[in-house]
Amino acid sequence: MTTVVRHVRNAGGTRGGALLTALAALAAAGVAVLAGLSLAAGDRRGVVLPLAAAAGLAVAALAVTRFAGYVLLILAIRPLVDLVKLSGPTAGRTGVDPAARFTDPSTLLAVLFLLTAGLWLAAQVSRHGRLRGSPLGWAMLLVGATGLISALGADRPTPSLLEALRILTVVVMFVVLEQLLPDRAALRRVLLACYASLALALGYTVLASVAGAVPSEVKGEFVRISGPFTQSTTFGRYLMFMVIFGFGIYRFLGPRWRVALAVLLAGSLGFLLTTNTRSAILGAAIGLVVVALLHRSGRLLAVLLVVAVAGVALLPAVGDRFAQLADSRPVGGGPTGNTLAWRVGYWTEIVGLANRNPVTGIGPNMTQHQTAEAKKPHNDVLRAYVETGVVGLLAYLVMVFLLLHTARLALRRAPPGSLERGIAVGFAGCAVAFVAVSLASNVISNVVTLWYFVAFAAAAGAVARRPVHTDQVVEKV
Repeated sequence: MTTVVRHVRNAGGTRGGALLTALAALAAAGVAVLAGLSLAAGDRRGVVLPLAAAAGLAVAALAVTRFAGYVLLILAIRPLVDLVKLSGPTAGRTGVDPAARFTDPSTLLAVLFLLTAGLWLAAQVSRHGRLRGSPLGWAMLLVGATGLISALGADRPTPSLLEALRILTVVVMFVVLEQLLPDRAALRRVLLACYASLALALGYTVLASVAGAVPSEVKGEFVRISGPFTQSTTFGRYLMFMVIFGFGIYRFLGPRWRVALAVLLAGSLGFLLTTNTRSAILGAAIGLVVVALLHRSGRLLAVLLVVAVAGVALLPAVGDRFAQLADSRPVGGGPTGNTLAWRVGYWTEIVGLANRNPVTGIGPNMTQHQTAEAKKPHNDVLRAYVETGVVGLLAYLVMVFLLLHTARLALRRAPPGSLERGIAVGFAGCAVAFVAVSLASNVISNVVTLWYFVAFAAAAGAVARRPVHTDQVVEKV
């Protein structure tokens, strides 16, 4: 009897598997037909959306069955998602159709992540009674909450809520990674996923350039490499964090991993210069100086000096771009001229916008809708005050303080000569660069780059929570 039951179950499982395979094949055929018809009609959205829907279903299935693997996957592929962005760059554009933003694959991925992460976190609470938390996590949750509250009172709630939800994905990513990273093996996998994303981003940029379709944008008199992103500034800030953290952990890797990371770091430094993003280049320099001082590495300082000199010599546009800071012409937010002088003038103009609602602000992403120049604040501290009010400003300042405090605590608790020490040093450099660049840029708006920044923050937080042991064994990856 047992044998008969087993055969029946096996037969049922076989038939079920065959049915699922047939349904998957039919769905794939349907997606291919819809995408083909749209391609023939020249409808880009009609091509992207069916493919995005199919990919979303596959990723959702992974999220339900292997949530940790799902998080690693989206960290690895996130830069490439912007290749099929339908709405294009939004900086300085107030007439972007919200429907186009909602149908962007990046937005769909963000919504899917919020839903799946919310369900997974609820399951963790049900299983363990509570979530693993930290003061930094609570501060980030407060930043996300103030953004949502401010968006509800905005003059244009739809784009403001969309921005608040984008920022919320960063917060949720940090909370999720806090749950996943107590174990060293998981920590390694997350870092590997982050640098797999860098390999994909650099690989795409190289292949596209070799094929003659250099991924770039023209701003004023400069051609600036944008990589897989829609804007060169996003690519620059992404590379900034990757370079700083990479140099932090480099010396603690095994020989094979060191070679692979060296190739990625060399390519990243080159492309960082070609983005011609002054804030990212200066931020990388500041972060690398921090890393060099903490590692007591004169060699890294020498490398930094050589790269700076070679960059100006081989890429004259880099020197020309920085020379514009001495220009007496404060261009109104344009791509050339003394944009620093313009920023100072713009800050004095927009600070008064907060008077409309000093407690909760005018709403995330609303500054560019309330000014004639249609520009974002270019200062995250001022943005926090204007767009989320006094409450949001306090939350943001607490978060910044706790980012630096986490870096300090990780440095104190990481055993010398260990990968944990590299993580602590790398994140310290990233945190200082984040603060410095935020004072003159819209870093909070570059949500894709912040996913990797908070991944490094979560890794440093895992190090900071560990007890100090004087007899820990030094171990390389």
